[in-house]
Amino acid sequence: MSDCCTPKGYRQIFSEKNAAGEAKRYRRKGLDGTSKRIFDFIRARGVEGKTLLEVGGGIGAIEIELLKAGMAQAVNVELTPTYEIAAGELLDEAGLRDRVERRVMDFAEAGTEFETADVVVLNRVICCYPDMPKLAGAAADRAGGMLVMSFPNRRWWTRFGLTVANFGFRVIRLQFRVFLHPPELILAAVEQRGFKTRHNQPGLLWQVVSLDRLTQTH
Repeated sequence: MSDCCTPKGYRQIFSEKNAAGEAKRYRRKGLDGTSKRIFDFIRARGVEGKTLLEVGGGIGAIEIELLKAGMAQAVNVELTPTYEIAAGELLDEAGLRDRVERRVMDFAEAGTEFETADVVVLNRVICCYPDMPKLAGAAADRAGGMLVMSFPNRRWWTRFGLTVANFGFRVIRLQFRVFLHPPELILAAVEQRGFKTRHNQPGLLWQVVSLDRLTQTH
């Protein structure tokens, strides 16, 4: 992994303070707009008794809402431990600690360490990882039925905003970059593993897509 995405770089952006702030907003307002779109995609397909794997789920808000809606179990994978305290507190408040396993590691390097889940989610994660095909492919390999992702669209204002943000990171010597991977290449990286795009909503900033595995795995 390049220096832009070392755990050190991530921990500066996704700090314990940031996690506590996200948890506070979630308690007050519920899911943010993009997360709500992902939740709605998944719930509309039926969640009762299904399993979830979320890569970079942060405080775990989507997981909590899906478990409340009837999903059976969830696994969350984070690159750094900075979200663990805030996430654990939310799980305790919801009485869901025993239904969520949280792991801290680089998911793209995990290989077959994780079991296949009915649903896999990558919400605002691909844009933080340099090797998009590797991460998207690893997620697809663990998705038994449905993969849902969100990532920045390619509109001019998004490209401009991310260019400015990355310039600012370089100026202050912050070891972090945002990657604007082409959406068509993201979809291709998953579709070539036996998936078909079912929903594709560009949105103002965040594009949300859901893909179905053509042959269900058991």
